[in-house]
Amino acid sequence: MLKSKTFVKKTRSGGVMKIVREHYLRDDIWCGSEVCAECKQESAVLQRDACIESNLCTYPHYLIPDTNVVLHQIDVLEDPVIRNVIILQTVLQEVRHRSAPVYKRLKDIIHEKEKHFYTFTNEHHRDTFIEREPGESANDRNDRAIRVATKWYSQHLKTSESDAEGLKVVLLTNDQGNTQKAEESSLLVYKCMWSMFSIRGSTDPFKKLCVSTNEITSSKVLFPEHLPLSRIQAGIKSGSFLQGSFRASRDNYLEATVFVQGEGEDSTEVLIQGLQNLNRAVHQDVVAVQLLPRNQWVAPSAVVLQDEGTIQRGMFWSEAASKPTGKIVGIIKRSWRPYCGMLNASQIKESTRHLFTPADRRIPRIRIETRQSSTLAGQRIMVAIDGWPKHSRYPNGHFVRSLGSAGEKDTEQEVLLLEHDVPHQDFSQAVLSFLPKMPWAITPEDMVKREDLRHLTVCSVDPPGCTDIDDALHCRELDNGNLEVGVHIADVSHFIRPGNAMDKEAANRGTTVYLCGKRIDMVPELLSSNLCSLRSNVERMAFSCIWEMNDKAEILKTRFTKSVINSKASLTYAEAQMRIDDTTMNDDITQSLRGLNKLAKILKRQRIEKGALTLSSLEVRFHIDSETHDPIDLQTKELMETNSMVEEFMLLANISVAQKIYDEFPDCAMLRKHPAPPPSNYDILLKAAKSKNVEIHTDSAKALADSLDGAKVDGFPYFNTLLRILATRCMMQAVYFCSGMDSDFHHYGLASPIYTHFTSPIRRYADIIVHRLLAVAIAADSTYPDLMDKHKQSALANNLNYRHKMSQYAQRASVAFHTQLFFKSRGILNEAGYVLFVRKNAIIVLIPKFGLEGTVFFDTKDKAAPNLVFDEEGPTLKVEQHNFCIFDKVKVTISLDASNIQHQKIRMALIDPVIPGVSVPAPDVEPQAKKPKLDR
Repeated sequence: MLKSKTFVKKTRSGGVMKIVREHYLRDDIWCGSEVCAECKQESAVLQRDACIESNLCTYPHYLIPDTNVVLHQIDVLEDPVIRNVIILQTVLQEVRHRSAPVYKRLKDIIHEKEKHFYTFTNEHHRDTFIEREPGESANDRNDRAIRVATKWYSQHLKTSESDAEGLKVVLLTNDQGNTQKAEESSLLVYKCMWSMFSIRGSTDPFKKLCVSTNEITSSKVLFPEHLPLSRIQAGIKSGSFLQGSFRASRDNYLEATVFVQGEGEDSTEVLIQGLQNLNRAVHQDVVAVQLLPRNQWVAPSAVVLQDEGTIQRGMFWSEAASKPTGKIVGIIKRSWRPYCGMLNASQIKESTRHLFTPADRRIPRIRIETRQSSTLAGQRIMVAIDGWPKHSRYPNGHFVRSLGSAGEKDTEQEVLLLEHDVPHQDFSQAVLSFLPKMPWAITPEDMVKREDLRHLTVCSVDPPGCTDIDDALHCRELDNGNLEVGVHIADVSHFIRPGNAMDKEAANRGTTVYLCGKRIDMVPELLSSNLCSLRSNVERMAFSCIWEMNDKAEILKTRFTKSVINSKASLTYAEAQMRIDDTTMNDDITQSLRGLNKLAKILKRQRIEKGALTLSSLEVRFHIDSETHDPIDLQTKELMETNSMVEEFMLLANISVAQKIYDEFPDCAMLRKHPAPPPSNYDILLKAAKSKNVEIHTDSAKALADSLDGAKVDGFPYFNTLLRILATRCMMQAVYFCSGMDSDFHHYGLASPIYTHFTSPIRRYADIIVHRLLAVAIAADSTYPDLMDKHKQSALANNLNYRHKMSQYAQRASVAFHTQLFFKSRGILNEAGYVLFVRKNAIIVLIPKFGLEGTVFFDTKDKAAPNLVFDEEGPTLKVEQHNFCIFDKVKVTISLDASNIQHQKIRMALIDPVIPGVSVPAPDVEPQAKKPKLDR
């Protein structure tokens, strides 16, 4: 039988379209019962002996639950006692649309043969299909369809055989209106609660019903209501609330901090723990937080919480000193952006509701609706958040666009740049229009305010493959016996004029971003790699800082000038070092390098005597295959004397320029400071040193530097390097600021009272501003309003700080991705390493050979958890009978865990020390095949 429905629809163009929908009805859909003689079914599902021991229904019966019973009491239906249940198509469809998790649980029950759940397609049966009446709601129509199907079953099964056995059909509903109408139709109807309580042998029915009710309640209100802005503002004014920036934890999805900026340099961090207290805040939102009573303050978690596993309360809370703890009461400003990640397609076939997992672990999963799930599987996609209702566990969002297949280098690089907000689009025509016309040459007009230094023996020293050469040096002996030393910096500000499109683009980008095998330029390549780059044997414009020094590296005179230079050599660090060391070489370039190197050693010694820190961090260098562009070798970078030589003169130039521009423009100089760390930052360093009976003093930078110099442990030569790596982690971030907006100029790490960035204008916009200030100070260029506006300079400094921080994160992420590529083809390696940090359930291990850090977990899901005892004071972790301390030497396996394509990670497992049930046997490592050619 065919039912059809015809209606007309207006099209976009204004026309009318006739639509006909056909609905097929059949009379060969069987009831599924063993007692039925009419239906010609091959195998029935519903049993003849449908008895459940019940005080309410003492007779055999089949149950027909309505939609709300399934949604709200799915736990009841899962009880082993509940059998012989008819699930109507109407109910199944409605459950599928309203709750994907319940629908999956219901389908699982239907597939359990011993439960005898039968799906009856009442919407296509000739006798049970009903049409929606005029004015009837969809919900009322569905309730009526359930009643009609129940009535049909009752009449259909009234054969002599079933009637003799007393078999009845019971409608289960909690809806008062549905119950009343069912009784009016002479149907047997019960509320689910009374039915469940009447069943003998059910496993704790009250608990099941309570759990279910709580789940439904919590699905309505999972989170507290956010306060309106008016109450938030009043609360902040009165001091009952604090305003701050929400920072989610990478390691623990149930923990975050709110950074509250106080007066001047004062700031507070408020700890937030638990879903309800986090209250739908997303990373970087501006939030209002209310402090909890002091007796409810807790300490940050010491456990590394993987994914969203179950939490053991004893593991979650730390016994360390508690911190101010609070709860989010409102959102002042959302900082949502499109997020990169991957779709977790629903397990329900044809479902349109799916969860999206962001690449950034600090962002919660996002619920989206899409019909493209099969297409998007295995793709990196972008999703935007639309809102986060208080009854939803996750925020709701929508699909924005696809980025490409996950795991592909180009796709992953795009994700990396987008996630770290790195502007990487091609330069616009408006920007490119301000480039000089080629061929370019220095004109007589350019020379008017410039000094001709083309005769000097200037050379540059840079890493191999460097094309954006910012700086060059010279050193020569003067007639009076003193030395003249010059630092010559690319004059980028000559080409980028204030306020034009190229200037605005450079100011927005803030910095050049160096990824493995790729560079995202701040300025177009014509400038960065050609016209501004101080390449050898070509004339280039420069900004020179020239000192007259004696042989003790004491500065006698300083002058600054715009200039024209002609570099005589572009050397790598290794080439420069070779010239210095080769006694047979005595040409002008080599003599200049030796003079510079001699002075640099004195300058470094003087700096260290003043309290400058010499810290350590392992940087790695990849050797890339010239054809596949995959990493084929990974090693830590080796530093030479020439690295230090260049660094010393760059530091000296930056300090000299900082003093000059501050003297001239005390209110608007662009400077850089490095705040002293708060004493609490040094806790881990002090504990680590104490574990090896070494004392570290942190009263001042000099005290720390002296302590680090004297920190030695017999038979442990790497100890000092490890200590310096740890000291680096204790430091604060250095930041740009405007001199008129701050009073503390000190640079803690360099032990310098004033500092700026002058020496890298090709890759840092701050240096361009400093060049402009210096040019005005020496009357080599004219000023402009924004340069003298301290508020605009301060806003610019904030953007530069943000861009600089994000570029560092992007670079680290690029190294991490290429490290994964490197280990992908290596199988499992065995390497020696050192414990860098100790956690409640893990140790973090540093592998010096690769400059690699990884976590060895002791509570993995696939193994029985060993006995773990964590001592916060040490800190130490006792695993079974073995104690782990910071700096302990261990041996681990290293492999790539690619089980989660989005969050591939380096996995480490303990080989040595051998702990039964915890450590793994050392795998046989095959000798490396001959390395292919390197693209150096």
